[in-house]
Amino acid sequence: MKVEFSEPSETRKHLSFEVPPDVVMAEIDRVASSYARTARVPGFRPGKVPAAVVKQRYHDQILYDVAHDLIPRLVGDALRERGLEPVATPDIRDVVIEDGKPLTFLADFETLPPIDPGVYAGLSLRKPPAVLEVGAIDQALERLQQRAARWHPVEDRPAALGDTLLVDVVRTPKQRMIELPGQAPPPLEKLEDLKPETLKSVSVELGGKANPPGFDDHLVGTVAHDTRTFDVTYPADHPAEDMRSRTMEFVITVHGIRRRELLPIDDDFAKEVSDLSTLADLRDRVKTDLQHEAEHEADHKMRRDLLQQLGSRIRNAPEVLIDQEIDRRMEEFVRRLMDQGLDPAKAGIDWQEFRQRQRGTAEETVRSTLVLDEIARREHIEATDEDVAAEIEKYAERSGRTATAVRAGLEKENGLSRVRIGVRREKAVAWLIDKAHVVNG
Repeated sequence: MKVEFSEPSETRKHLSFEVPPDVVMAEIDRVASSYARTARVPGFRPGKVPAAVVKQRYHDQILYDVAHDLIPRLVGDALRERGLEPVATPDIRDVVIEDGKPLTFLADFETLPPIDPGVYAGLSLRKPPAVLEVGAIDQALERLQQRAARWHPVEDRPAALGDTLLVDVVRTPKQRMIELPGQAPPPLEKLEDLKPETLKSVSVELGGKANPPGFDDHLVGTVAHDTRTFDVTYPADHPAEDMRSRTMEFVITVHGIRRRELLPIDDDFAKEVSDLSTLADLRDRVKTDLQHEAEHEADHKMRRDLLQQLGSRIRNAPEVLIDQEIDRRMEEFVRRLMDQGLDPAKAGIDWQEFRQRQRGTAEETVRSTLVLDEIARREHIEATDEDVAAEIEKYAERSGRTATAVRAGLEKENGLSRVRIGVRREKAVAWLIDKAHVVNG
Protein backbone atom coordinates (compact mmCIF):
# COMPACT_ATOMS: atom_id res chain seq x y z
CA MET A 1 0.00 0.00 0.00
CA LYS A 2 1.26 3.46 -0.91
CA VAL A 3 0.82 6.28 1.63
CA GLU A 4 2.18 9.77 1.02
CA PHE A 5 2.38 12.36 3.81
CA SER A 6 2.49 16.13 3.28
CA GLU A 7 2.24 19.24 5.50
CA PRO A 8 0.59 22.21 3.77
CA SER A 9 1.00 24.23 6.98
CA GLU A 10 2.27 23.95 10.52
CA THR A 11 -1.07 22.54 11.65
CA ARG A 12 -2.70 21.07 8.50
CA LYS A 13 -1.61 17.63 7.26
CA HIS A 14 -2.50 15.38 4.31
CA LEU A 15 -2.31 11.63 3.90
CA SER A 16 -2.75 10.27 0.38
CA PHE A 17 -3.62 6.56 0.09
CA GLU A 18 -3.40 4.07 -2.77
CA VAL A 19 -4.58 0.59 -1.78
CA PRO A 20 -3.59 -2.28 -4.16
CA PRO A 21 -6.42 -3.96 -6.14
CA ASP A 22 -5.83 -7.35 -4.49
CA VAL A 23 -6.45 -5.85 -1.02
CA VAL A 24 -9.61 -4.16 -2.30
CA MET A 25 -10.88 -7.35 -3.95
CA ALA A 26 -10.22 -9.36 -0.79
CA GLU A 27 -12.39 -6.88 1.13
CA ILE A 28 -15.06 -7.03 -1.57
CA ASP A 29 -15.10 -10.85 -1.34
CA ARG A 30 -15.37 -10.67 2.46
CA VAL A 31 -18.28 -8.25 2.41
CA ALA A 32 -19.99 -10.13 -0.42
CA SER A 33 -19.75 -13.37 1.58
CA SER A 34 -21.53 -11.71 4.51
CA TYR A 35 -24.25 -10.49 2.14
CA ALA A 36 -24.62 -13.99 0.64
CA ARG A 37 -25.49 -15.48 4.04
CA THR A 38 -28.59 -13.31 4.38
CA ALA A 39 -29.42 -12.20 0.82
CA ARG A 40 -32.81 -13.15 -0.58
CA VAL A 41 -32.68 -13.45 -4.38
CA PRO A 42 -35.52 -14.98 -6.42
CA GLY A 43 -34.53 -18.44 -7.74
CA PHE A 44 -32.01 -19.16 -4.99
CA ARG A 45 -32.37 -20.58 -1.51
CA PRO A 46 -31.27 -18.32 1.39
CA GLY A 47 -27.53 -18.75 1.94
CA LYS A 48 -27.03 -20.41 -1.46
CA VAL A 49 -26.82 -17.31 -3.67
CA PRO A 50 -23.61 -17.42 -5.80
CA ALA A 51 -20.99 -14.80 -4.99
CA ALA A 52 -21.09 -13.41 -8.54
CA VAL A 53 -24.84 -12.83 -8.29
CA VAL A 54 -24.47 -11.14 -4.90
CA LYS A 55 -21.71 -8.86 -6.20
CA GLN A 56 -23.78 -7.86 -9.18
CA ARG A 57 -27.05 -7.35 -7.31
CA TYR A 58 -25.55 -5.46 -4.35
CA HIS A 59 -22.61 -3.88 -6.18
CA ASP A 60 -22.91 -0.29 -4.92
CA GLN A 61 -23.78 -1.27 -1.35
CA ILE A 62 -20.79 -3.63 -1.19
CA LEU A 63 -18.37 -0.96 -2.43
CA TYR A 64 -19.79 1.50 0.10
CA ASP A 65 -19.35 -0.99 2.95
CA VAL A 66 -15.80 -1.79 1.85
CA ALA A 67 -14.83 1.88 1.83
CA HIS A 68 -16.71 2.60 5.08
CA ASP A 69 -14.91 -0.25 6.87
CA LEU A 70 -11.47 -0.15 5.26
CA ILE A 71 -10.75 3.60 5.15
CA PRO A 72 -10.98 4.32 8.93
CA ARG A 73 -8.70 1.35 9.67
CA LEU A 74 -6.11 2.46 7.13
CA VAL A 75 -6.18 6.06 8.35
CA GLY A 76 -5.92 4.98 12.00
CA ASP A 77 -2.94 2.72 11.24
CA ALA A 78 -1.17 5.49 9.30
CA LEU A 79 -1.71 8.01 12.10
CA ARG A 80 -0.38 5.64 14.78
CA GLU A 81 2.61 4.72 12.63
CA ARG A 82 3.59 8.38 12.25
CA GLY A 83 2.66 9.41 15.80
CA LEU A 84 0.08 11.93 14.60
CA GLU A 85 -2.86 13.03 16.77
CA PRO A 86 -5.58 14.95 14.88
CA VAL A 87 -7.50 17.55 16.88
CA ALA A 88 -10.69 16.44 15.08
CA THR A 89 -11.86 13.55 12.90
CA PRO A 90 -9.95 13.58 9.58
CA ASP A 91 -11.86 14.78 6.53
CA ILE A 92 -11.94 11.96 3.95
CA ARG A 93 -12.33 13.10 0.35
CA ASP A 94 -11.67 12.18 -3.29
CA VAL A 95 -12.58 8.52 -2.68
CA VAL A 96 -12.30 6.35 -5.80
CA ILE A 97 -13.19 2.66 -5.52
CA GLU A 98 -13.87 0.34 -8.47
CA ASP A 99 -13.66 -3.37 -9.12
CA GLY A 100 -10.16 -4.47 -10.04
CA LYS A 101 -8.60 -1.05 -9.42
CA PRO A 102 -6.72 0.54 -6.53
CA LEU A 103 -8.72 2.31 -3.84
CA THR A 104 -7.51 5.91 -3.61
CA PHE A 105 -8.49 8.68 -1.20
CA LEU A 106 -7.15 11.63 0.77
CA ALA A 107 -7.30 12.21 4.53
CA ASP A 108 -7.12 15.89 5.45
CA PHE A 109 -6.69 16.80 9.14
CA GLU A 110 -5.15 19.21 11.61
CA THR A 111 -2.80 18.68 14.51
CA LEU A 112 -1.61 20.92 17.31
CA PRO A 113 1.36 23.13 16.42
CA PRO A 114 4.64 22.78 18.31
CA ILE A 115 4.03 24.53 21.63
CA ASP A 116 6.95 26.09 23.47
CA PRO A 117 5.63 28.23 26.35
CA GLY A 118 9.11 29.58 27.07
CA VAL A 119 9.76 30.96 30.54
CA TYR A 120 6.38 31.32 32.19
CA ALA A 121 7.09 31.48 35.94
CA GLY A 122 7.60 35.09 36.97
CA LEU A 123 5.71 36.85 34.19
CA SER A 124 5.29 40.62 34.57
CA LEU A 125 1.64 41.61 34.90
CA ARG A 126 -0.01 44.95 35.57
CA LYS A 127 -3.13 45.18 37.71
CA PRO A 128 -5.01 48.44 37.07
CA PRO A 129 -6.32 50.36 40.08
CA ALA A 130 -9.83 49.47 41.22
CA VAL A 131 -11.03 53.07 41.54
CA LEU A 132 -14.67 54.14 41.33
CA GLU A 133 -15.52 56.85 38.83
CA VAL A 134 -16.86 60.15 40.12
CA GLY A 135 -20.63 59.92 40.43
CA ALA A 136 -20.72 56.10 40.17
CA ILE A 137 -22.69 55.72 43.41
CA ASP A 138 -25.28 58.32 42.37
CA GLN A 139 -25.66 56.65 38.96
CA ALA A 140 -26.22 53.28 40.63
CA LEU A 141 -28.87 54.78 42.91
CA GLU A 142 -30.60 56.32 39.87
CA ARG A 143 -30.71 52.90 38.20
CA LEU A 144 -32.32 51.51 41.35
CA GLN A 145 -34.76 54.41 41.24
CA GLN A 146 -35.73 53.58 37.65
CA ARG A 147 -36.30 49.91 38.50
CA ALA A 148 -38.41 50.82 41.56
CA ALA A 149 -40.61 53.26 39.63
CA ARG A 150 -44.35 52.98 40.22
CA TRP A 151 -46.93 53.03 37.49
CA HIS A 152 -50.18 54.96 37.61
CA PRO A 153 -53.05 54.88 35.10
CA VAL A 154 -53.69 58.08 33.14
CA GLU A 155 -57.39 58.81 32.60
CA ASP A 156 -57.63 62.60 32.78
CA ARG A 157 -55.60 63.58 29.73
CA PRO A 158 -54.33 62.30 26.33
CA ALA A 159 -51.03 60.46 25.97
CA ALA A 160 -47.84 62.54 26.09
CA LEU A 161 -44.13 61.87 25.65
CA GLY A 162 -42.85 59.82 28.59
CA ASP A 163 -46.10 57.89 28.95
CA THR A 164 -46.31 54.16 28.31
CA LEU A 165 -49.19 52.85 26.23
CA LEU A 166 -50.71 49.37 26.45
CA VAL A 167 -51.53 48.57 22.82
CA ASP A 168 -52.29 45.95 20.19
CA VAL A 169 -50.03 46.28 17.15
CA VAL A 170 -50.50 45.07 13.57
CA ARG A 171 -47.37 45.73 11.52
CA THR A 172 -47.40 45.12 7.75
CA PRO A 173 -44.31 45.48 5.47
CA LYS A 174 -44.63 47.63 2.37
CA GLN A 175 -42.44 48.34 -0.69
CA ARG A 176 -39.20 50.09 0.22
CA MET A 177 -39.53 53.85 -0.10
CA ILE A 178 -35.78 54.48 0.11
CA GLU A 179 -33.39 52.19 -1.74
CA LEU A 180 -30.08 51.26 -0.15
CA PRO A 181 -27.05 52.48 -2.14
CA GLY A 182 -25.81 49.77 -4.48
CA GLN A 183 -28.54 47.36 -3.43
CA ALA A 184 -31.50 46.34 -5.58
CA PRO A 185 -34.95 46.43 -4.01
CA PRO A 186 -36.24 43.08 -2.76
CA PRO A 187 -38.35 41.12 -5.28
CA LEU A 188 -42.06 41.83 -5.02
CA GLU A 189 -42.92 38.19 -4.65
CA LYS A 190 -40.74 38.03 -1.54
CA LEU A 191 -42.49 41.06 -0.02
CA GLU A 192 -45.89 39.58 -0.77
CA ASP A 193 -44.95 36.47 1.17
CA LEU A 194 -44.43 38.54 4.33
CA LYS A 195 -47.62 38.48 6.34
CA PRO A 196 -48.70 41.12 8.86
CA GLU A 197 -47.23 40.70 12.33
CA THR A 198 -49.74 40.98 15.18
CA LEU A 199 -48.77 41.71 18.78
CA LYS A 200 -51.29 41.78 21.61
CA SER A 201 -51.10 43.84 24.82
CA VAL A 202 -47.59 45.17 24.41
CA SER A 203 -46.11 48.24 26.13
CA VAL A 204 -44.83 51.16 24.05
CA GLU A 205 -42.98 54.03 25.69
CA LEU A 206 -43.54 57.30 23.86
CA GLY A 207 -40.13 58.83 23.30
CA GLY A 208 -38.34 55.50 23.75
CA LYS A 209 -34.97 55.16 22.00
CA ALA A 210 -36.09 52.02 20.15
CA ASN A 211 -38.93 53.82 18.36
CA PRO A 212 -38.23 54.75 14.72
CA PRO A 213 -38.37 58.43 13.68
CA GLY A 214 -41.91 59.76 13.45
CA PHE A 215 -43.47 56.84 15.31
CA ASP A 216 -44.26 58.75 18.50
CA ASP A 217 -45.87 61.67 16.64
CA HIS A 218 -48.77 59.46 15.57
CA LEU A 219 -49.54 58.32 19.13
CA VAL A 220 -49.08 61.51 21.15
CA GLY A 221 -52.59 62.79 21.96
CA THR A 222 -54.32 59.40 21.87
CA VAL A 223 -56.72 58.18 24.54
CA ALA A 224 -57.94 54.71 25.51
CA HIS A 225 -59.79 52.86 22.70
CA ASP A 226 -58.24 55.03 19.95
CA THR A 227 -56.96 53.29 16.81
CA ARG A 228 -54.31 54.91 14.65
CA THR A 229 -53.13 53.74 11.20
CA PHE A 230 -49.91 55.20 9.81
CA ASP A 231 -46.72 54.41 7.88
CA VAL A 232 -43.19 54.63 9.25
CA THR A 233 -39.98 54.39 7.20
CA TYR A 234 -37.06 53.02 9.21
CA PRO A 235 -33.71 54.81 8.84
CA ALA A 236 -30.98 53.40 6.63
CA ASP A 237 -28.72 52.84 9.67
CA HIS A 238 -31.31 51.04 11.82
CA PRO A 239 -29.72 48.35 14.07
CA ALA A 240 -31.96 45.64 12.59
CA GLU A 241 -30.52 45.15 9.11
CA ASP A 242 -33.71 43.71 7.61
CA MET A 243 -35.62 46.86 8.66
CA ARG A 244 -33.23 49.43 7.17
CA SER A 245 -35.02 51.85 4.83
CA ARG A 246 -38.14 49.70 4.94
CA THR A 247 -41.60 51.23 5.19
CA MET A 248 -44.05 49.55 7.53
CA GLU A 249 -47.74 50.17 8.02
CA PHE A 250 -48.82 50.23 11.66
CA VAL A 251 -52.35 49.76 13.00
CA ILE A 252 -52.26 50.48 16.73
CA THR A 253 -55.17 50.17 19.13
CA VAL A 254 -54.66 51.87 22.49
CA HIS A 255 -56.08 50.04 25.51
CA GLY A 256 -54.62 52.18 28.27
CA ILE A 257 -52.10 54.85 29.27
CA ARG A 258 -49.74 54.74 32.22
CA ARG A 259 -47.24 57.20 33.65
CA ARG A 260 -44.17 56.35 35.67
CA GLU A 261 -43.52 57.92 39.07
CA LEU A 262 -39.99 57.93 40.40
CA LEU A 263 -39.57 57.63 44.17
CA PRO A 264 -37.43 60.31 45.85
CA ILE A 265 -34.03 58.97 46.86
CA ASP A 266 -34.27 59.17 50.65
CA ASP A 267 -34.52 56.91 53.70
CA ASP A 268 -37.94 55.63 52.63
CA PHE A 269 -36.45 54.76 49.25
CA ALA A 270 -33.70 52.75 50.97
CA LYS A 271 -36.35 50.78 52.86
CA GLU A 272 -38.30 50.20 49.64
CA VAL A 273 -35.42 48.76 47.59
CA SER A 274 -33.40 47.00 50.30
CA ASP A 275 -33.43 45.63 53.83
CA LEU A 276 -31.67 48.77 55.08
CA SER A 277 -33.18 51.62 57.12
CA THR A 278 -31.32 54.69 55.90
CA LEU A 279 -30.06 56.15 52.65
CA ALA A 280 -26.58 56.40 54.16
CA ASP A 281 -26.52 52.66 54.77
CA LEU A 282 -27.76 52.05 51.21
CA ARG A 283 -25.01 54.28 49.78
CA ASP A 284 -22.40 52.34 51.79
CA ARG A 285 -23.70 49.03 50.45
CA VAL A 286 -23.79 50.33 46.88
CA LYS A 287 -20.23 51.62 47.29
CA THR A 288 -19.08 48.23 48.60
CA ASP A 289 -20.76 46.39 45.72
CA LEU A 290 -19.29 48.76 43.13
CA GLN A 291 -15.85 48.40 44.71
CA HIS A 292 -16.10 44.63 44.44
CA GLU A 293 -17.08 45.00 40.77
CA ALA A 294 -14.13 47.33 40.14
CA GLU A 295 -11.73 44.88 41.77
CA HIS A 296 -13.19 42.04 39.74
CA GLU A 297 -12.74 44.08 36.55
CA ALA A 298 -9.12 44.85 37.52
CA ASP A 299 -8.47 41.13 38.05
CA HIS A 300 -10.15 40.39 34.72
CA LYS A 301 -7.91 42.87 32.88
CA MET A 302 -4.81 41.36 34.50
CA ARG A 303 -5.97 37.89 33.48
CA ARG A 304 -6.56 39.13 29.91
CA ASP A 305 -3.02 40.53 29.88
CA LEU A 306 -1.71 37.13 31.00
CA LEU A 307 -3.60 35.23 28.29
CA GLN A 308 -2.45 37.65 25.61
CA GLN A 309 1.15 37.09 26.64
CA LEU A 310 0.67 33.33 26.46
CA GLY A 311 -1.12 33.45 23.11
CA SER A 312 1.71 35.43 21.53
CA ARG A 313 4.09 32.52 22.14
CA ILE A 314 2.72 30.40 19.29
CA ARG A 315 2.04 31.56 15.75
CA ASN A 316 -0.71 29.30 14.48
CA ALA A 317 -3.77 27.51 15.78
CA PRO A 318 -5.76 24.73 14.08
CA GLU A 319 -8.63 26.14 12.03
CA VAL A 320 -11.01 23.51 13.38
CA LEU A 321 -10.40 24.70 16.96
CA ILE A 322 -10.94 28.33 15.93
CA ASP A 323 -14.23 27.37 14.25
CA GLN A 324 -15.30 25.50 17.39
CA GLU A 325 -14.55 28.57 19.53
CA ILE A 326 -16.57 30.77 17.14
CA ASP A 327 -19.44 28.26 17.36
CA ARG A 328 -19.27 28.43 21.15
CA ARG A 329 -19.40 32.23 21.10
CA MET A 330 -22.38 32.19 18.74
CA GLU A 331 -24.27 29.71 20.92
CA GLU A 332 -23.58 31.85 23.99
CA PHE A 333 -24.81 34.98 22.17
CA VAL A 334 -27.98 33.22 21.00
CA ARG A 335 -28.69 32.07 24.57
CA ARG A 336 -28.36 35.66 25.80
CA LEU A 337 -30.82 36.85 23.15
CA MET A 338 -33.31 34.16 24.13
CA ASP A 339 -32.89 34.99 27.83
CA GLN A 340 -33.92 38.53 26.93
CA GLY A 341 -37.03 37.23 25.15
CA LEU A 342 -35.66 37.94 21.66
CA ASP A 343 -36.01 35.58 18.70
CA PRO A 344 -32.50 35.22 17.15
CA ALA A 345 -34.06 34.48 13.75
CA LYS A 346 -35.84 37.85 13.82
CA ALA A 347 -33.02 39.93 15.28
CA GLY A 348 -31.82 41.11 11.87
CA ILE A 349 -28.28 39.84 12.49
CA ASP A 350 -25.92 38.98 9.65
CA TRP A 351 -24.61 35.75 11.18
CA GLN A 352 -21.84 35.35 8.62
CA GLU A 353 -20.57 38.82 9.46
CA PHE A 354 -20.93 38.01 13.17
CA ARG A 355 -18.74 34.92 12.73
CA GLN A 356 -16.13 36.97 10.88
CA ARG A 357 -16.03 39.60 13.63
CA GLN A 358 -15.43 36.89 16.23
CA ARG A 359 -12.54 35.34 14.36
CA GLY A 360 -9.69 37.46 15.74
CA THR A 361 -10.59 37.06 19.41
CA ALA A 362 -11.48 33.39 18.89
CA GLU A 363 -8.03 32.69 17.42
CA GLU A 364 -6.38 34.56 20.29
CA THR A 365 -8.39 32.50 22.79
CA VAL A 366 -7.41 29.21 21.15
CA ARG A 367 -3.71 30.10 21.06
CA SER A 368 -3.66 31.14 24.72
CA THR A 369 -5.54 28.02 25.89
CA LEU A 370 -3.15 25.77 23.94
CA VAL A 371 -0.19 27.31 25.77
CA LEU A 372 -2.10 27.16 29.06
CA ASP A 373 -2.79 23.45 28.57
CA GLU A 374 0.90 22.81 27.89
CA ILE A 375 1.91 24.66 31.08
CA ALA A 376 -0.66 22.67 33.07
CA ARG A 377 0.81 19.46 31.65
CA ARG A 378 4.37 20.44 32.52
CA GLU A 379 3.44 21.55 36.04
CA HIS A 380 1.20 18.50 36.66
CA ILE A 381 -1.81 20.72 37.33
CA GLU A 382 -5.01 18.66 37.35
CA ALA A 383 -8.67 19.13 38.19
CA THR A 384 -9.65 16.73 40.96
CA ASP A 385 -13.08 15.19 41.39
CA GLU A 386 -13.57 17.59 44.31
CA ASP A 387 -12.71 20.56 42.05
CA VAL A 388 -15.28 19.43 39.47
CA ALA A 389 -17.94 18.90 42.15
CA ALA A 390 -17.31 22.41 43.53
CA GLU A 391 -17.65 23.92 40.04
CA ILE A 392 -20.94 22.08 39.51
CA GLU A 393 -22.19 23.40 42.86
CA LYS A 394 -21.37 26.98 41.78
CA TYR A 395 -23.24 26.57 38.49
CA ALA A 396 -26.21 24.97 40.26
CA GLU A 397 -26.43 27.91 42.66
CA ARG A 398 -26.31 30.45 39.80
CA SER A 399 -28.92 28.62 37.72
CA GLY A 400 -31.28 27.80 40.60
CA ARG A 401 -31.00 24.04 40.02
CA THR A 402 -29.71 21.21 42.17
CA ALA A 403 -26.16 19.98 41.75
CA THR A 404 -27.54 16.51 41.05
CA ALA A 405 -29.64 17.83 38.16
CA VAL A 406 -26.72 19.81 36.72
CA ARG A 407 -24.41 16.79 36.88
CA ALA A 408 -27.03 14.54 35.27
CA GLY A 409 -27.42 17.01 32.41
CA LEU A 410 -23.66 17.21 31.89
CA GLU A 411 -23.30 13.44 31.92
CA LYS A 412 -26.09 13.10 29.37
CA GLU A 413 -24.33 15.58 27.04
CA ASN A 414 -20.83 14.21 27.76
CA GLY A 415 -20.03 17.60 29.26
CA LEU A 416 -18.15 16.61 32.41
CA SER A 417 -14.87 16.53 30.49
CA ARG A 418 -15.43 20.15 29.41
CA VAL A 419 -15.94 21.14 33.04
CA ARG A 420 -12.76 19.31 34.05
CA ILE A 421 -10.75 21.01 31.29
CA GLY A 422 -12.13 24.41 32.28
CA VAL A 423 -11.26 23.91 35.95
CA ARG A 424 -7.77 22.73 35.02
CA ARG A 425 -7.20 25.87 32.98
CA GLU A 426 -8.47 28.11 35.79
CA LYS A 427 -6.07 26.42 38.20
CA ALA A 428 -3.22 26.97 35.73
CA VAL A 429 -4.13 30.68 35.47
CA ALA A 430 -4.16 30.96 39.27
CA TRP A 431 -0.76 29.23 39.43
CA LEU A 432 0.74 31.63 36.87
CA ILE A 433 -0.66 34.71 38.63
CA ASP A 434 0.67 33.45 41.96
CA LYS A 435 4.15 33.11 40.39
CA ALA A 436 3.96 36.40 38.47
CA HIS A 437 5.47 39.80 39.29
CA VAL A 438 2.31 41.91 39.64
CA VAL A 439 2.62 45.69 39.42
CA ASN A 440 -0.33 47.64 40.81
CA GLY A 441 -1.46 50.80 39.08
